[in-house]
Amino acid sequence: MIKGLLLFAAALTAPAAAFAAPTLDVPAAKAKIDASLAKTYPDLETLYKDLHTHPELAFHETRTATLLAARMRKLGFTVTEHVGKTGLVALYKNGTGPTVLVRTELDALPVEEKTGLPYASTVKTIGEDGKETFVDHACGHDSHMAWWIGTAEALLAMKDQWHGTLMFIAQPAEEIVAGAKAMLADGLYSKFPKPDYGFAAHVDPSPIGTVAVKQGVVTSASDTILITFKGVGAHGSMPDKSIDPIIEGAHFVDDVQTVISRQKDPQKFGVVTVGSFHAGTVANIISDHADLQLTLRSYDPDVRKVLNDGVVTTANAVAMMAHAPAPDIRHPFAADPVLNDSALAANTAAILKTALGDANVDLVPETKPGWTASEDYSELVNAGMPHSVYFSIGGYAPETIAKYKAEGKPLPVNHSPFFAPVPEPTIRTGVETLALAVLSVAGGK
Repeated sequence: MIKGLLLFAAALTAPAAAFAAPTLDVPAAKAKIDASLAKTYPDLETLYKDLHTHPELAFHETRTATLLAARMRKLGFTVTEHVGKTGLVALYKNGTGPTVLVRTELDALPVEEKTGLPYASTVKTIGEDGKETFVDHACGHDSHMAWWIGTAEALLAMKDQWHGTLMFIAQPAEEIVAGAKAMLADGLYSKFPKPDYGFAAHVDPSPIGTVAVKQGVVTSASDTILITFKGVGAHGSMPDKSIDPIIEGAHFVDDVQTVISRQKDPQKFGVVTVGSFHAGTVANIISDHADLQLTLRSYDPDVRKVLNDGVVTTANAVAMMAHAPAPDIRHPFAADPVLNDSALAANTAAILKTALGDANVDLVPETKPGWTASEDYSELVNAGMPHSVYFSIGGYAPETIAKYKAEGKPLPVNHSPFFAPVPEPTIRTGVETLALAVLSVAGGK
């Protein structure tokens, strides 16, 4: 953990390699991308709905990966499957030039969809805890996969406009921030070319047709912590014969928020969320253990350390006060913040403003905070990809946003069972954004 924090701190201050943008005829490039979309979009929406209806959990994306691999082979890519368990790497060489990575995610979430869409998921599977769960693409990775395929199609339809190697990767297990590490451990940057540039994008509940390009820190760091409070089980009528782990857990849920309110710098972002609390089986039995799952989010490495240390200290203190054994504390998943190359972000945003309209593209400066969600795309950047930009693409119709506002209801965001970005023009905007981004470094003169 400490090593990871130090590496992130060093990354914040390390000088970026120089970026030189080629000259690109943006209107002509967009016209060619849109010509490709005019032919391929109906098929992309069909693919999107198929993926949405058949979601798969982290490291179990076998159908999804097989489907995408077949599509990429049909386009002429050389495809390697089972990289990092269920990930795939698709390469297309087109002369001398940079290697450009374009990444999508494969996995969905263990949540029941409640959108009411005609293509809504009704899939159930067995989760990592051995219990049956619904599965839903409530984060939007189905949109990402559709625009990933569309971007490949558009770029191959205009091969005379760029030179180099396309490195399209489909990454598993983003939702548990483990898939990027798995692919790297399986030789992503040793068995395959190390990319000179990288691009990825995420759908969000902003208006359709809009793109946000952040300079510097884009997403927060993520730390998943699992805690098992241990107790002594007993009859529900004999609490004095027990050490109640539910009481331990309840104290912890309340007390751990003082790490935020009393230990963290109030001017810096930090979140501790207890997302899962499971204990006991019936009303008249005091359980002998309680299982909690936490997610921690932060931008600053010092804040990140305060949060992680505070969680551990609070858990141990709660157990000590209950005269209970020390809790079992595990830290299975972690990801650093995603950092965008500021020069490349500015150049790409300028191109997108020309292509999509100035009002539809927001270049967010380094001085503004990033997004509170997290991403293990940072692993791909930190492993040695010198230039990268991660985009945010709007997926909600303005009338939908207005409706929720008029009703005084919160707009469903990513991970909500009601999250429902519209395919058109969300997928189209994703293709235009990523294709133009690739051309910004591999096309022109």
